[in-house]
Amino acid sequence: MSLVNLKLRVSLMADSFDSQPAASSRVARSSQLFERAQHLIPGGTQLVSRRPSLYAQGVSPVYARRAHGARLWDVDGHEYIDWVSGIGSIILGYADPVVDEAVMKQIRDGTVYSINHELEIELAELLTERIPCAEMVRYAKGGGEACSVAIRIARGTTGRDKILCCGYHGWHDWYLAANLDSDDALDQHLFPGIEPIGVPQALAGTTIPFPYGDLEALEQVLLKHQHNVAAVILEPLRSEMPPDGYLQQLASLARAHGAILIFDEVSTGFRPSSAGVQPVVGVTPDMAIFAKSISNGYPMAAVVGRRDIMEPAAQMFISSTYWSDTIGLRAAVTTLREIERRKVPQQLHGLGVTLQTRLTQIAEDVGFPARCIGVPFHPRLQFDVEDTETQRHISTLYIQEMAKRGCHGLPAFYLNAAQQDAEVEHTCEAARQVFSLIAEALAANQIDARIECKPRRDAFRRLVQ
Repeated sequence: MSLVNLKLRVSLMADSFDSQPAASSRVARSSQLFERAQHLIPGGTQLVSRRPSLYAQGVSPVYARRAHGARLWDVDGHEYIDWVSGIGSIILGYADPVVDEAVMKQIRDGTVYSINHELEIELAELLTERIPCAEMVRYAKGGGEACSVAIRIARGTTGRDKILCCGYHGWHDWYLAANLDSDDALDQHLFPGIEPIGVPQALAGTTIPFPYGDLEALEQVLLKHQHNVAAVILEPLRSEMPPDGYLQQLASLARAHGAILIFDEVSTGFRPSSAGVQPVVGVTPDMAIFAKSISNGYPMAAVVGRRDIMEPAAQMFISSTYWSDTIGLRAAVTTLREIERRKVPQQLHGLGVTLQTRLTQIAEDVGFPARCIGVPFHPRLQFDVEDTETQRHISTLYIQEMAKRGCHGLPAFYLNAAQQDAEVEHTCEAARQVFSLIAEALAANQIDARIECKPRRDAFRRLVQ
């Protein structure tokens, strides 16, 4: 497709959607389905990150009909470039033919048996060959579940109770216990406003958050709970590289106090490198957790770690029927091999740098106060306005207008290998139109007037409002 035709297509898409009489009519079927869902499913979705209030509700799609490659089609018939990539779980692209064919072949041989399957060993061997800290492996089906497995192993191996955490580590009791002592303890760890409803009060004080980048604060907590900290668990990075020397010094601190160091690599996965984030940051933890991109959208997760730490788990009750189903195992083995064979991390790095360079230049060209920053494999837009409420409204307007132009996403980009030049060109042309629109609205103090939906909300805050 020529650039002229691409611009025309994006413009026509925007014009056709602008002519809709009301925002909700654009995604009428999605809106109807979500209304039905709320009567049957508490909160309407199984994953908070899929709640429509995170996007431009009434304009953004809520329900997908299908997805292929870099694109998805919603139930209202709209086609989108999907920059959310299945909440990060899609790394090769939707419906990747190599992975799907391997899975379908496996299905014909059965998926769950009364006895074990050698794929369990094959995947474990692949992970231990590739990931620096991996000498033994346990499986799970999702990131939060895998984090709970890792915490159980750390507590069982050390005989200690307390966990120090930094970042987002799922929905289980051990993590949400951090908000029992103070309901805002986790506010700086990705999702603010999490209420620990249903978490036993007896767990208060067992999980203690520490701020990222602050070694002195971590040391103070370690000293306060001397000889009782089982593990220090953190996301080593999410969208920014860590400060120089931070992770190295953190590892030394944790080990000096006898605590197991756990890297939660669920979100970064295998985008930084085919071995995860450890070779990139130059630090080898004692344990690490993987999910999401390990299997290109098929449910699978793994906890890996040093032999002396993992081996005691043989005596712990950690068990589930579906952790070793062969669909997840086959998908993971195939995905990991394809990531390396196709040099996916290198491709995503180049794609991210291109997006950062071009979007920043477009913003400068049209006078929109924004930059595209962060690590190349997970770039994000920064809106350079001081007022946080204005930032939130700009974010809503950006999501709304990009959706009209066939781009589904947030002011951040989860990259996958199916996103190619056509997707970049389409997105950059759409962004030029949207950045110009927002710049004009800012100049005229009319941001709110251009928003056709409720301003997007934080994921957890004010869930009941």
